[in-house]
Amino acid sequence: MDKSLFTDLLQSLEEAKAIRRGETKPSRRFTVSPPDAKSLRERVGLSQSEFAQMIGVSIDTLQNWEQHRRNPSGPAAALLRLVSANPELALRALNHPR
Repeated sequence: MDKSLFTDLLQSLEEAKAIRRGETKPSRRFTVSPPDAKSLRERVGLSQSEFAQMIGVSIDTLQNWEQHRRNPSGPAAALLRLVSANPELALRALNHPR
């Protein structure tokens, strides 16, 4: 590994430790909010069972998202963002007839 790259990496790790200990503030923060599952489902015009089946989750999981008891994460959150960005394309890609 290049010595300057190693030095940069080491400096980044030291900064991360200082942030973790509360000694310094991060230079930037990113927050990603998952799309609102209920409004998204209503926007595409599907029932809970249709929407849950289309995205491959149980109705209970969808209801938990809709009632904000849980939040979608990982691939589920990414899929909801895709559906939100382009519902028509997502419906076609997921083979759901309108």
